Amino acid sequence: MIQGFSWLLLFQLVGELLVLGLDWPVPGPVAGMALLFLALLWRGGPGRRLAQTSSQLLQHLSLLFVPAGAGVVLYGALLAREGWSLALALVASTLLAMAVAALLLRVLLRRSRRGSEEG
Repeated sequence: MIQGFSWLLLFQLVGELLVLGLDWPVPGPVAGMALLFLALLWRGGPGRRLAQTSSQLLQHLSLLFVPAGAGVVLYGALLAREGWSLALALVASTLLAMAVAALLLRVLLRRSRRGSEEG
């Protein structure tokens, strides 16, 4: 488990260094996750240790909601003041994401049908 966790932290560190060095407008852990994704594609999937570590972390995923809950309590006054703006932004971004996903699905289904008709 230590080796798998070390790999995850290494990719996060590399992502942080890339973001800082290249001044990218992306969080370092997101860049590290993208690098890990590319490495897993290149390798053909996670190894046994990384898969075991990932499943262990996913079992305790609910612990990550504790800081979010503390933030809600800490910034309760700000949320009360800006609640409608945040709610509108959440609803609009959710609808936009759903629309983009639907359009992408439509394009991919068309492409899949064309490929099956030709083949």
